[in-house]
Amino acid sequence: MSGELVPDRGELRASHEDRDQVVEQLQIAAGDGRLTVGELEERLDVALTARTHGELAALLTDLPAAGSAWAGAVAAAAPKELSRITVDSGSAKRDGAWVVPQRMEIEARSGSVVLDFTRAVIALPTLEIEASVRSGSVKLVVPPDVFVDVDDVAVSSGSALSRAQIVPGAPVRLRVHVTGKVRSGSITAGPPKPPRRSFLQWLLRRPRPTTALPR
Repeated sequence: MSGELVPDRGELRASHEDRDQVVEQLQIAAGDGRLTVGELEERLDVALTARTHGELAALLTDLPAAGSAWAGAVAAAAPKELSRITVDSGSAKRDGAWVVPQRMEIEARSGSVVLDFTRAVIALPTLEIEASVRSGSVKLVVPPDVFVDVDDVAVSSGSALSRAQIVPGAPVRLRVHVTGKVRSGSITAGPPKPPRRSFLQWLLRRPRPTTALPR
């Protein structure tokens, strides 16, 4: 049909066969010593509940893809050169297995933008973000291997603050450099909130569960 939008391969729904193929690849990688037992368990949990090809491809980005049935899926997750987000009085969010581009231009006139990097597909070492915040907010949710620099943001009324927690001596998978202006609003970067305890855990006074991060 003329003018019909065709979704990217990463957005297509995954089948049981697709999930089984990725599970097999993960088990082979663990057998080769590329994944620890803990890493294998984490990725298997995600693979068995994945909804899209992009979520499955994200589990294999740091593993050899040659000869894999999912080599094409990983290649399809190639980053764009530029991604633009504009919100007036609403909200926009990037989360799950979204592909981090080379550059982003974000304009928040009134509303909110959230970029969640905890399960993002990161193929490049750096990301340049140019932000213009008039009366809204831009929030970056980052795991410990993502560094965010907001020192070059010009603030006239509002704030630009990074609470990204970098582990000393640990490798940095992505460096995010934010530039632009905040006229009235905020730009913040920080770790994800810890999972909430279940009612049963609260009753038993068990420690709050830790957040499982992709590796």
